[in-house]
Amino acid sequence: MKASVFVAGKLLPETMKALDKWDVKAYTSQENITEEELIKSVTEVDAIICPLSSPITAKVLESAKNLKIVANIGAGFDNIDVKKAQKLGIAVTNTPDVSTEATAELTLGLILAVARRISEGDRLCRETPEQFKGWAPTFFLGTELRGKTLGIIGLGRIGQSVAKRAAAFGMKIIYSGHHPKEAAKEWNAEFVSQEELLKRSDVVTIHAAYNPSLKHLLNETTLKTMKSSAFLINAARGPVVEEVALINALKTGIIAGAALDVFEFEPKIGPELGKLDNVVLTPHIGNATVETRAEMGRMAISNVEAVLAGNSPIHSVY
Repeated sequence: MKASVFVAGKLLPETMKALDKWDVKAYTSQENITEEELIKSVTEVDAIICPLSSPITAKVLESAKNLKIVANIGAGFDNIDVKKAQKLGIAVTNTPDVSTEATAELTLGLILAVARRISEGDRLCRETPEQFKGWAPTFFLGTELRGKTLGIIGLGRIGQSVAKRAAAFGMKIIYSGHHPKEAAKEWNAEFVSQEELLKRSDVVTIHAAYNPSLKHLLNETTLKTMKSSAFLINAARGPVVEEVALINALKTGIIAGAALDVFEFEPKIGPELGKLDNVVLTPHIGNATVETRAEMGRMAISNVEAVLAGNSPIHSVY
């Protein structure tokens, strides 16, 4: 008898095809699956493959009497009650490291977009083209990256990939974290306190691994320590930045602009953010490339294969 696998979100066709060896049922709505829908769907399954938006709560885990593994598609796994899964003897896996290059690429795109006013310029050309009278010396001025200081909060894999790209643009790199990193020497990156980083940086980008202690790391007080000409980039986790404080900082000129791929109350995006010209917004697409999502699917499947064969998971989170 084939093992039963429930897929809790729409995946790439090639990923779904690779699941043919099992008895597969899938949730295919564009809306995120709810706890109630999960409970109904997983009562008899051996494995769950899910995006990080799926709420794998204690109730869901308790309802799945045959469940052996939850294979999360994503490096994060805060959508899963890991402690409950461990207590029930259910393996939990993720897809670490694979998002590094794609997220670093998007981060540089966000930096360029807000500093050079690319999104704002696109809106002008589409919505109010009459405002473009031709090239003029003072028209639509942005800020060059060359010679500016990039402050990286968290110089892990993604932070290092961002540093490598930013150095190619001629930026000076400083970073904060728990301790200095040997890799930082490659870009002459300087290890500083978070307070000093915020004060000195022309661009601040967040790449620290999220935990509850980082909630509102950037808040009313810390935002005020930044340069009024500085830009804030967040392609990490939404709750790291206090949204109300950020909106106020953007409106009042405390900082010059922001580019956000994640949001404090995601999937809800604060409507005031969308009204501000000095903000670039993208819908959590940090690792949204065909190449990365295909590899994430492959990794999730390899974890399921291992556990259903009676072996240890390859990418266990505990």
